Amino acid sequence: MEHGDRAELAAFLRRWRARVQPYEVGLERGRRRTPGLRRQEVANLAGMSVDYYVRLEQGRGPRPSRQMLTALGRALRLTDDERSHLHYLAGEVPAPPPSPVRDVRPGLRHLLERLDDTPALVCDAKYDVLAWNPMATALLGDFSTMPDDERNIVLRFFTRPQSRDRIDPGDARRFAREAVADLRTVAARYPRDPGVLSLIERLLAGSDEFRALWAEGDVRVQRSARKRIRHPAVGWLDLHCEALHDPVCDQWTVFYTAAPGSREAEALRSLRSLAPTS
Repeated sequence: MEHGDRAELAAFLRRWRARVQPYEVGLERGRRRTPGLRRQEVANLAGMSVDYYVRLEQGRGPRPSRQMLTALGRALRLTDDERSHLHYLAGEVPAPPPSPVRDVRPGLRHLLERLDDTPALVCDAKYDVLAWNPMATALLGDFSTMPDDERNIVLRFFTRPQSRDRIDPGDARRFAREAVADLRTVAARYPRDPGVLSLIERLLAGSDEFRALWAEGDVRVQRSARKRIRHPAVGWLDLHCEALHDPVCDQWTVFYTAAPGSREAEALRSLRSLAPTS
């Protein structure tokens, strides 16, 4: 399949077929040797021949149409993120750039510099930190002291245990699962990018936790969230983490904000004294 990945598409279909319980799609469970749906049941639910579906799961079927992928998404009860991932694997979206874009637009850099009361940073699709403002340094640490190949949020999270000391344990568990699921969608968008492949290899080799979560095969695009971060000077902060996506560059600008009048808002103001000056 042009721009698709037969092997990963086949594995994706097998994983999700095993996850769907018969009762979820109106079928009786009956006697089953393996969990999930049978191939024939998925084919019937999607309105395709059993032979065609079997060939897809074996990685040798023809490229499915957009309509067929939509039907498979309904049959397997996929989320929006999972359906998008399925389309990427089948090559049913425009081919992505050969690599994640690393150049940050000058206007965006100027915006970061103007935010003197809000920590903010820019990441590429694979979580490399590309730009940040002084308030981000005051809150999160100085990215400029890190080697370029270590300036990656997911890599540091999974391979530097001390990086979790300032994160609420519940937030850390949630981020671990969501980041791995998001990184799998990135791998589908950039299947031949050396940087993405190298990052995943380092994570698989360096973290048992990442390896276990990666094997689950979840897919999900990261979105905004609340985060609880401990700062050595001001203690625990409950912050809004607003992530804005630039679809053209496939970059994320992340802002850390607090509710007006809250203790966290006052704490962020106090961090201005710790922010480096140019």
